[in-house]
Amino acid sequence: MVDVERAAARGKRASSRVSEEGAGWSCQEMGTFQKLRSGNGSFSWLNLGTLLRSRNEILAQLFGDPSDEVRRRWVAARIQRGVDPDFRIKPDLGAEYSFLIVGDTGEGDASQYAVVPGLLNLGADTAFTVVASDVIYPTGSGNEYGDKFFRPYKDYLAPIYAIPGNHDWYDGLGGFMRVFCDTPALEVKRQGFSLSPAGLRGLFWTQPQKIDEQRLAQDRTLRSSPAQQAVQPAPYWVIDLPGLMLVGIDTGIRGSIDRDQGAWLRRVSADPRPKILITGKPIYDRNAYHPCPIEDGGTVDEIVRDPAHNYVAAIGGDTHNYQRYPVEAGGRTIQYIVSGGGGAFMHATHTISRVDTGGVREDDFKCYPLRGDSLSFYSKLYRDRFGMRWLYLTPDEGLVLMSRQIGNTPPRPVGTGDGSAGAGVPATPGVPATPAGAGSPGGAGERDGSAGDGKPVKMTTRMKWAARFLGGWPMPFRLPVGRTFHRYFSELSDWDTPPFFKSFLHVSVEAGVLRIRCFAATGCRPQEVEPPLEDEVAIPLGPPPARDDG
Repeated sequence: MVDVERAAARGKRASSRVSEEGAGWSCQEMGTFQKLRSGNGSFSWLNLGTLLRSRNEILAQLFGDPSDEVRRRWVAARIQRGVDPDFRIKPDLGAEYSFLIVGDTGEGDASQYAVVPGLLNLGADTAFTVVASDVIYPTGSGNEYGDKFFRPYKDYLAPIYAIPGNHDWYDGLGGFMRVFCDTPALEVKRQGFSLSPAGLRGLFWTQPQKIDEQRLAQDRTLRSSPAQQAVQPAPYWVIDLPGLMLVGIDTGIRGSIDRDQGAWLRRVSADPRPKILITGKPIYDRNAYHPCPIEDGGTVDEIVRDPAHNYVAAIGGDTHNYQRYPVEAGGRTIQYIVSGGGGAFMHATHTISRVDTGGVREDDFKCYPLRGDSLSFYSKLYRDRFGMRWLYLTPDEGLVLMSRQIGNTPPRPVGTGDGSAGAGVPATPGVPATPAGAGSPGGAGERDGSAGDGKPVKMTTRMKWAARFLGGWPMPFRLPVGRTFHRYFSELSDWDTPPFFKSFLHVSVEAGVLRIRCFAATGCRPQEVEPPLEDEVAIPLGPPPARDDG
């Protein structure tokens, strides 16, 4: 724990909220992550075959999501094999411990491996890791776990648990269940064609890929140490810890849970201990609320918000960045976190509007990458990809533009290009600017309380139109940019060079305090050695109750 505390202290001085270098902009030395890979191949969403294999997402939206029915069959198979019907995992830990959470990992290319050195550095003494959503892209195939799971985490000497994401379900969950639950494939149910939605869906549905057992056995040798072994009971589970419970749910393709899982969730949530929900789809995301419906009525968030259930945080993957929303509920604060920066392409943060959902103040909202860095990176990406030189915005320009749009002080000093000076920015008309130093440090409300005395960035017409084109500023007329473009077409903008703006969570329980830290991975060597600390929240838990192992 001491090493993590020291790393956190260093990270606070070297994060993207302090300097451009901390964000990875001035990368002078590539990280060592490339040496961990078996080759230099790159995963691409520009490949037509990749998009076709991922078609189940669209089919589920059009003709219904079969995940609930298939999940019930998987769970029934696990219960027949004698697993605890509460699906509990009970690590043998003392009163103080730590673990990692990493979301949306499995592209198997540079952006995934760039996370690994920092994760190994800060995770050396952790008890386990949880992968929160989308273990394997694009379709969760059991034949792709070698370079996308076993190889990247071969040197992590503790168990890894997971909850599936929508991409893991494109394979009918076959690869996920074989790897994490050691369960053979379900018997295929053949049905004749009908003009029903299910019949039409079946005509085009991507069928599960048969697993090459010899290949999987060879892949498993990469994580064959006894300390790494674990078999989880089901695709949803409880990790039963001293003074804390992790409750992982399986939200299928469309972001809901079935009635049996809903009944299980209500049952395990009745335990009075503090809890963290781990979910495949975030409840708060991009300044919007997604409470996660339950098949037979009600929502997951109703369970989370019930004071009797004592949830202190809800962490979801699926969106490939970091966001945190401290929501007041029933006189207490629940931390709703998006943690999907574990390896896949980055979803833009600069299209997130001024935060007001759930009663959360913009000043208290946090995100990584910072909105300005997101805007600058997408401007660079499109400049290079399409030759649109006028579109490029420097990191300083990105920070100033987004602070003008949101109505706050730039989150790091602006003016010299190296983060050593800054300047205030006037707010958008009608939106009160927040004075420098107000609120909590570093969010997308995102201030560190300092304002330098360097030369301010001069706003130009070109900069404003570049920001509009990239979706950071509103257009006077509609174009296919903004939230929709960056949410659903970011796949077309994947990249394999720093800065990557990846992240993972280090979670610890010590002296009755739950501490959740977001660390960054840029792909640059300095940030591998000392991962930047981008956000941190401490939650008092009180003394842990006596544990009943009977």
